[in-house]
Amino acid sequence: MVRMDRYQSFARSALGRFVVGKVGLPDPYPLRRHSPDQPPLDGPVLLGGSGRLVEPVGAIVKSMGLDLVTTGDRYGALVFDASGIDTVERLRELHEFFQPVIRALGPCGRVVVLGTPPERAESQIAQRALEGFTRSVGKELKRGGTAQLVYVAPGAEGAIASTLRFLLSGRSAYVSGQVIRIGPADVVAPEDWDRPLAGKVALVTGASRGIGAAIAEVLGRDGAHVVCLDVPAQGEDLSAVANRVGGTTLQLDITAPDAPARIVEHVTQRHGGVDIVVHNAGITRDRTLGRMDEDRWDAVIAVNLGAQERVNEALFAAEVVRPNGRIIGVSSIAGIAGNVGQTNYATSKAGVIGMVDSLSGRVAGRATVNAVAPGFIETKMTAAVPLFIREAGRRMNSMSQGGLPVDVAETIAWFASPASAGVNGNVVRVCGQSLLGA
Repeated sequence: MVRMDRYQSFARSALGRFVVGKVGLPDPYPLRRHSPDQPPLDGPVLLGGSGRLVEPVGAIVKSMGLDLVTTGDRYGALVFDASGIDTVERLRELHEFFQPVIRALGPCGRVVVLGTPPERAESQIAQRALEGFTRSVGKELKRGGTAQLVYVAPGAEGAIASTLRFLLSGRSAYVSGQVIRIGPADVVAPEDWDRPLAGKVALVTGASRGIGAAIAEVLGRDGAHVVCLDVPAQGEDLSAVANRVGGTTLQLDITAPDAPARIVEHVTQRHGGVDIVVHNAGITRDRTLGRMDEDRWDAVIAVNLGAQERVNEALFAAEVVRPNGRIIGVSSIAGIAGNVGQTNYATSKAGVIGMVDSLSGRVAGRATVNAVAPGFIETKMTAAVPLFIREAGRRMNSMSQGGLPVDVAETIAWFASPASAGVNGNVVRVCGQSLLGA
């Protein structure tokens, strides 16, 4: 049983609101997550800027059923096209657009800044400056608001729909302060945006519980047939997850020498290939380095990193990843910022980022390769963390709270979408804009 965030419950009570306001304590606002019976945002979208993305962004916003306005008293999102800012002086346009309206952004509102990749821009300086602006805005927003920067390469204007649909909705509730890059790609919009993975086969490792189970559930919800993989010892829980999502199971130790070959054989014989591979399986064996034995080091590297590399190589060598495939790794902010007592874990999770950097270029055109990097997520594992460390993990981010497994799963589902063909080589933190590694 995952422990409740009792402080958040207290902070929302009448007494708690008084104390939080008087003392200046963290104020975790309840996040508005995706619900099929609710609109993506609670309010209209104000679109500004004068770059090459204004027209396609406006069309996408309208296709989502959101109101696009030029003025108002409260907004669900503020979107600014800064892709055409080509001098340092023109950065003033950010202030001119946002300053009068930023305080009119409603609860759980969204700020999205669109730019041109600095290396492709007329002013690399001005476009790189957008990162500092967006991350600072994310830290200033209250009441569950988020801010993101999306660099859209020239020629990728038609590849932005899935990303905007993710960012301008409750699916991205715990994602903030991120920089996302979209490149040119041939994108075919799904027939049904509520089930974009219909007809796809997804393999999820470590699927028996926690984040892995949430990933299986969200991919199944979006229409995929999910092959749920975990070790035989987790067989009962694994079957329960597979039954719940209408998928199937594969009981297997992914560190076994024959594991890659068995995975290839399974997806080939049962499904004729695989469209989505989510490398979620992971373990921790924590000790400070001076007290860490070889077995702890080797086990974590083998499960969290070595198995991913071996499985990827086998899948592509056997050509069982279908065209427009998706390889998605699960990294961690520990792989970005490091963590005391986790040299083995942080090494493995930084290696997952290296896998994205290495493989995304090699298989471009056949598949995309991306990763999520979760921060503090409310699971049985984090519930067992000592109280004060657990509370620090929850509060040391812009949202002053931990995320949920579904937050990681929604981000993975965005990567997995057929319409995300232009999203390649990205590592997106799902951490509420954690102060660690910021």
